[in-house]
Amino acid sequence: MTDADERRVNKALQGLEFPADKQRLLRYAEDRQADPRTLRALRTLPEGTYQDSAEVASAVPQRPEQESSSG
Repeated sequence: MTDADERRVNKALQGLEFPADKQRLLRYAEDRQADPRTLRALRTLPEGTYQDSAEVASAVPQRPEQESSSG
């Protein structure tokens, strides 16, 4: 994940109360109309509960756009 990706994830999750599971992260980002690249990155997250946005950012694969290139 690049610094720009990390900033986008942090922005999309700003204000979210943690801990939060993957589905809650996705719903929150979708409700905030996060850009498609950020949503794609969040969809690649492993299932689980995340304690903060830094943990989310570190869990996203290095190249999330390649993880789900069928879109």
